[in-house]
Formats: sequence, C-alpha cells, structure tokens
Amino acid sequence: MSTTNPARTSLKTPTDRLRRRVYEIIEVGGGEDWASKTFDTFIVTLILLNIAAFSAETIPDLEKRFRTEFLVFEIFSVAIFTVEYLARLWVAVEVPFLSRLSPLHARTSMARRPALIIDLLAILPFYLAQIFAIDLRALRILRLLRFLKLSRYSPAMHTLTRVLSNERRALTGAGLLLMAAMLFAASGMYYLEHAAQPEKFGSVPDAMWWAVATLTTVSYGDVTPVTTLGRMFGGIVIVAGLCILALPVAIISTGFAQELNRRDFVINWSLMSRIPMLADLDASAVAAIIPVLHAHNYPPNMKILEDGSPGDAIYFIASGRVVRHSPNGTRAYNTGDVFGTFAMILGDKHQAAFLTGSKCRLLKLHREDFLRLEITHPAVTRHIRRLAAQRGGEEAD
Repeated sequence: MSTTNPARTSLKTPTDRLRRRVYEIIEVGGGEDWASKTFDTFIVTLILLNIAAFSAETIPDLEKRFRTEFLVFEIFSVAIFTVEYLARLWVAVEVPFLSRLSPLHARTSMARRPALIIDLLAILPFYLAQIFAIDLRALRILRLLRFLKLSRYSPAMHTLTRVLSNERRALTGAGLLLMAAMLFAASGMYYLEHAAQPEKFGSVPDAMWWAVATLTTVSYGDVTPVTTLGRMFGGIVIVAGLCILALPVAIISTGFAQELNRRDFVINWSLMSRIPMLADLDASAVAAIIPVLHAHNYPPNMKILEDGSPGDAIYFIASGRVVRHSPNGTRAYNTGDVFGTFAMILGDKHQAAFLTGSKCRLLKLHREDFLRLEITHPAVTRHIRRLAAQRGGEEAD
C-alpha cells in the first residue's frame, strides 16, 4: 500500500506552507513532532502558572508586594493566549472537515467549537477591562476558565465530557428526581415543624435549605427538627438522600468505565485527519463514524493479526508503523495507512501476519459496525469501499 500524506501535497505559497505547518503543530500534534510537543508543554505550563498567579493575587501581602510582576505576567499570558486563539482561527482552513468551506465559514465554524469559546472567554476579561471605564474586577473570575484549556491536552477530560454527553438523559432524570425529593422534603418538614419553629420552617422556601443540606447528607446543624415526627421524617430524608445522590455517581462511573473499556484514547478530528481515508469525510460523516471506532495503543513488536485470522475489522494507523509478514516478503505500513480492508469487506481470512514495528495507535472499525453503518450512513461505507477499490491490488491480506 502506498503511503499518502494527509496534508495537501502541493501548497502554492510560503504562506500556505507556513499555515500548514502551524496547523500540524497546534492542532494535529503527535509524539513524533518535537515542535508540537514543545508547544503543548509550553501552553500547559503557562496555564498552570496562570492558575497559581490567580490564587497568589488573592493574598493581600503578595498582591501588594508583586503587583507589577503580576500585571506583567498577565499581559504576557494574554498576549500568548491571544496569538494562540488567532492562530487556531487562521489554520481552520487546513482542518480536513472544514477545508471544503470558504475561509470565512471555516473560521466561523472553528470559532463556534467549545474549545475555542473557552479560549475566547479566558482572555476576554482583560480586553473588556481596557475598553470599558468601569471596575470589571469581578470578571477576573473568568480567568479560571484558562484551567479548562487543559482539557484540550487531556484525553481523560475529553472522555469525561463524552460520558456526560452520552449519559445526559439519565443524568437529567436523576437531577429531576433530586429536585422532586427536595420539594417533598421541604414541604413535609414545613407541615411538621412550622408550628414549633416558625422562624426556621415558616414556609416551604425556608425549609428548602434544610432539605438541601439533609438530602446531600451535609447537615450543617444550623436548622434541625425538634418534634418527634420531624426527626423521624428527617431520618427518612437522610436515607433517601443517600440513595438519590448515588444515582448520578453510578451513572457517571459506569459510563466512564464503559468508555475506557471501549477505547484507550480519545478519537477526535485531529487524530482522524492523519488518515487520508477518514480525512476525506465531511463533518456529518465523521460524527457518524467516531462512536463506532475503537482505539488501541500497541507497544513495539506486538502481533496484531495472525496469518489466517478472520477479517473482522479494518485498522487505521493513527501513528506508528506496522509491518506485514507474508511468504512473499514484508511490507511496512506507516501513519495514515490502512490494512485489513479487503479481508473485512469480503469476509475472508488474512493471508499475512501483522506486527507493530514501533509504538502504534490504531483505530479499529469492526465488521459488524461497518455493516451497521451501511444501513444508517451508507455514504460513509461507500466512501471506504470506493477508496479501497481504487487502491486495487495494493493490499492483499
């Protein structure tokens, strides 16, 4: 199989080449690219230093003593984050799934991404304070949003976000159940205690504070029932609170465990853009295929497929090198290549063994998921079949 670079092979001007290189550094990244690793390390370090500086500024002695230093560091940080934000907008036309759009539409679409919105909100307070002649110190709290920028560099945060999105309906139901329990607890305690303690349980809204503290098992002790029935009812509310609060915890933990078992790292469009067969898909097709891709990390010299094993999946190489061993010799597959296509589509067996030649990241599309996509999103599978056919005999599994 011939190796195809997902980057455009012909860039007309030095500006195009520079923009492509900036895109590779700040969006695509990869362990093999030292510039990308340096950039990621610098940004993560700067974010952590900003959080430390924000906390230190709240100490009066430090704020008074190092006021100038804090201001200089803030200006420096905002300048760096602004350049980063503008650079991400500039390279939007290089994103495979946006490259079909006009430059304006591509950058507008990029600006609407949650990560870019967080980037903007993280620097916005500084510029608002310069534009408006009012005290906007309260907006400094938005500087804490810079901490959320770390989610861009944390697969675990991406996984948690995906879990919350996948389980949003169940979590909404648990939230409604908690609100109902709070209302019933506050109403019950109002009727049981308002005569004995009118200053604390004089209305349902007054009793709501007790309901919140009790259902969450915090129980500050500032408001407590004094009647026998009130105490009995309070005990029931405490036990109910334990059960109700366990629901969202169980939902999130189960979803997180399932997500971790399903994939070893997060699949996003930057990762998929390294694979030409996937980079040619549009945004809607990418949204359809991402949930069914299984990702795996493999160490060097590990066997992925045995000779004669069934063709039950397609393997996309996101990074690393895979070597195919057959009686006819060996063949190397590098980042962006695909193997297992024909054996999977034809339901045949592999005629060679595949071993990792280095540390690899592979995206695996199982045959049953491929067949399911043919029903729900036939355009995606037609695209894969067409590209596989175009490659003809380059791959003989």
